[in-house]
This record gives sequence, structure tokens and C-alpha cells, in this order.
Amino acid sequence: MKTSELDFSEGTLTVRRKVLNVALGVLLHSLAKIHFVGAENVPSQGGVLLATNHMSQFDTLLLALTPTRPDITALVTDKYKKNLLFLAVLNMAGIIWLDRTKADFGAFRVAVDALKHGYCIGVAPEGTRSKTGQLAEGKPGIVLLGLKSGVPIVPVGLANTDTIVPNLRRLKRSEVTLHYGKAFQLPPLDRTSRDEQMKAYTEEIMCRIAALLPEKHRGFYANHSRVQELLNL
Repeated sequence: MKTSELDFSEGTLTVRRKVLNVALGVLLHSLAKIHFVGAENVPSQGGVLLATNHMSQFDTLLLALTPTRPDITALVTDKYKKNLLFLAVLNMAGIIWLDRTKADFGAFRVAVDALKHGYCIGVAPEGTRSKTGQLAEGKPGIVLLGLKSGVPIVPVGLANTDTIVPNLRRLKRSEVTLHYGKAFQLPPLDRTSRDEQMKAYTEEIMCRIAALLPEKHRGFYANHSRVQELLNL
């Protein structure tokens, strides 16, 4: 099965992706009241990584509504292939499927190529969906993507997406916010302290996400000094 449906030769949105974007907008806005904050921080063109927290099955679909990037795709664990509806929608969006049971170098190469070809890709550095509604400790995969591709990283805090499904059961719409921070780039690694720098870069990305979230979602990074520093800027 293909790792991705991306076609680097297209250059513009396909008709089916335009239709999907409209359909997703109608569907998701009917399920939740969605607020976008700081979306202007996402470059309107060129390769960029969106680093986001992950609390809901709807997170990837919500990220696809990012106003400045109708071409956005994402790295998504292949466990979602078990849901036929999600499988169909995500394949239409050109998702890059990721096998989290191993070091998936194939997906990594596709993602790097996509970024170098100007795509916008969403990644959840936690590596899996949080079951507690709180930010978990980040993993360094996104650091490698950022360094290998050389593209800017935009942190994104998704708030209250964990309430969508419970509220739908009560026929209630959730208030959901996508908060985009300022873009930044990672300096090249110093080979003499690679491991320490990888950890520091991962923490920086995660702290930037945490600073965009309400306190209840900050989890592992709630008391991190860097988060407090960013909140005071």
C-alpha cells in the first residue's frame, strides 16, 4: 500500500482536495464552534511543519481547515486505516501514513520530500493521542524532520478537541480553538553534543506548543520554566 497519495508534480490543489476542504469545513463547523487564533503565522506558501498536540480523532481533520494552507497534509499513524471513513477522507487529503511499530524511514523520506517541494505538514511530536487531555512528553522525530528539510516550524495548540465526541453524545457543540504560534527554525546540530541538542530542541518545540494551550492541557510541560518564559513574552 502506498505511503502517501501526494503528487509533487501538481503544484496546485486537485479538484478532489478542493471539494474535500469544503466538505470538511461544513461538517466540522456543524460539530463544533471552531476558532482560529494566529493563523497568519502560518506561511501561505513553501514548506512548513505544524507541530501540534493530539487529543482527538478529529485533530488532523481540524488542522486541514487552517485558513492560510488549504494544501496541508499530515503524518498520521496507520491505525486509523481501521476506520473506513477516516481512511477515505485522509487518503483524499494526501496523508502520509506512518507505521509507529517501527522506525518508518519510508514515511520519513516522503515527508522530507514533501516539505522540500513546498508542502505544509502537520505532526504530533507526542507520537500518539493523549487519553488524558494533557500534553505528553515529546519525541525527537519532528526535530529530525525540521533539520533534514530546513523548513520553519509553527507550533499549534489545539484546545478542547477532546470534548468533541463526549459533547456530541449529549447533542452539544464544543468550543474548539486552534492557536498558531510564530514560526521558527532550528539551528544545525553540533556533532559534539548531538543527543543533548536533540533533547533541547524537542523541549523547545513542546514548550512552544504548551504555551499556546490553556493550563489544563499543558500536562508534562505545565511547570517547565521555558513555558513560563514564553507566556511572559
